[in-house]
Amino acid sequence: MDDINTPETEITNENVNFETRINLAPLLEHVNAIKTELETVIVGQQKMIDQLLVAILSNGHVLLEGVPGVAKTITAKLLSKTLNIGFSRIQFTPDLMPSDILGTSIFNLKSSEFEFKQGPIFSNLILIDEINRAPAKTQAALFEVMEERQITIDGSAFQLETPFLVIATQNPIEQEGTYRLPEAQLDRFLFKITIDYPKLDEEILIIQREHLLQDHGKLEAIKTILSAEEIKGYQGLVKQIRVEQNLLEYIARIVVNTRENAFLYLGASPRASIAILNAAKGFAAIRGRDFVTPEDVKEAAIPVLQHRVIVNPEREMEGITSSEIIKQILETVEIPR
Repeated sequence: MDDINTPETEITNENVNFETRINLAPLLEHVNAIKTELETVIVGQQKMIDQLLVAILSNGHVLLEGVPGVAKTITAKLLSKTLNIGFSRIQFTPDLMPSDILGTSIFNLKSSEFEFKQGPIFSNLILIDEINRAPAKTQAALFEVMEERQITIDGSAFQLETPFLVIATQNPIEQEGTYRLPEAQLDRFLFKITIDYPKLDEEILIIQREHLLQDHGKLEAIKTILSAEEIKGYQGLVKQIRVEQNLLEYIARIVVNTRENAFLYLGASPRASIAILNAAKGFAAIRGRDFVTPEDVKEAAIPVLQHRVIVNPEREMEGITSSEIIKQILETVEIPR
């Protein structure tokens, strides 16, 4: 009988070929190409870029939060340039009405009938700049379209074309002339991405690039990478990423823990559990894996949960943030093996 430990039959990490059951090579190629295009202008912020790509693959909306001048708007515009889809920008202001976003019915004198004139929301990628500057009734106009990808006006429902992604920006510091986003709207964003100031070496590189640009625009050289059909195809591919039962239970324990945490006044809803699941699949996909790991879940948890929970007033006065509490929860919930 042959010895199973002979060199011919010995199994090692080097000679085992872990091939994915889903062909992710085209997706990875396009993801890396988009990253390359964005990084020609955006310095640093690799985590933000990854989260934006995961949001696209997971068919989710994004809230970008940061002080003025940290490239929130330019990032969304650059991303739109890499995608061959419709793009619309809406600047939210205190006098903006719901009809300015959704559209309105106009009486046609020739046909003696009302005709619906579509608003700027009828596109694929929507950039909403300073979303917290519009009043509550205008913000509420986004509830249906963000969740169901449809608009109901005068009793008629209008389906939006896919893909449909909202990227909204807001300034967390300035409170003058702003309106706090309601929890129901925050819950409709897959991610809340917090953008910090660049480091010193990144700041130097930003200045150098701006100096070299001279009169050339930042968007001129950006190449188009993905079409609408390719995006829809990749979104379907990401849904097929495998998730083991113990990881599903891990996600549930994390979310339930937010509801039982003494530091939180409001915990996360089941929509948050589904959001973590979808985002974890997206992170696995851009890492070239057709299965989710606990690290994918942990990477998705903070941007998914930090805007869906409310810190107790006492803890908030102490300076404790929702992201810090979520990190503590991730450290206490047992990681499946």
